[in-house]
Amino acid sequence: MNAPINTGVAGAVPVLTLNNGVTIPQLGFGVFQIPPEETRLAVGEALAAGYRHIDTAAAYRNEAGVGAAIAESGIPRDEIFLTTKLRNGEQGSPRAAFEASRKALGVDTIDLYLIHWPVPSQGLYVQAWRELEILYAEGHIRAIGVSNFLPEHLDELLANSTVVPAVNQIEVHPSFTQDALAQKSRSHDIAVQAYSPLGQGRDLSSPVVSELAAKYGATAAQIVLAWHLGLGNIVIPKSVTPQRIRENLAATSFSLSSEEIAAISALETGERIGADPAVAAFTQM
Repeated sequence: MNAPINTGVAGAVPVLTLNNGVTIPQLGFGVFQIPPEETRLAVGEALAAGYRHIDTAAAYRNEAGVGAAIAESGIPRDEIFLTTKLRNGEQGSPRAAFEASRKALGVDTIDLYLIHWPVPSQGLYVQAWRELEILYAEGHIRAIGVSNFLPEHLDELLANSTVVPAVNQIEVHPSFTQDALAQKSRSHDIAVQAYSPLGQGRDLSSPVVSELAAKYGATAAQIVLAWHLGLGNIVIPKSVTPQRIRENLAATSFSLSSEEIAAISALETGERIGADPAVAAFTQM
């Protein structure tokens, strides 16, 4: 058995270079489903622990809490990578939506701005993307990308746009690996970012994860996060518990072997947790 890792102190967080040269910390902090009043405290804990990549969205209704925590942290703005997303119901007015997010966050520049869902029934995501391209060209956004885009959505976007998305943020966890979509994204030099990276907890009790946790003296969550890092995914775990916030970041302290990564990948069931992007049509408003 390996010596136990330090579960309270993170190792150096790997940094990936996106297709436009912008760098992004590979492990970040997500705030999905964190109530607005708790977000400021949670993000403050994350920043104090060493996270420098925060992922939010207009649909989460907690951008103001994220912005407040960043302002209170005293950390220079250019040391924090900040992501937010365009709501589905605002694909027809992305500039106004972007400005509202920028105001809520209290920042001049967004590091990564994503179209949150394609909503193909609206037929607006190409039009929205072209407006994001303009905002990017104007220097208001350092990188633009998409979320929940399936191969057919990527194909249509790439055929009708100039800027290749920097990121495709999709549901990925051991029981839902989305290998084909990940490979499709990477074939166009689009980085894969994983949300619901722990399968909302359901992937943590599998025997292979438990065995590796015992081997490395790690938590089950750290094992799954190390799996993501080993695959090359950008990953954004969420927690409001200070100890778990620190523990998650410490997943950078060790690496899994290719055989161990393959063993976790074999947990694939094809069962997603979230909505199907092919038909999802909620407005998020």
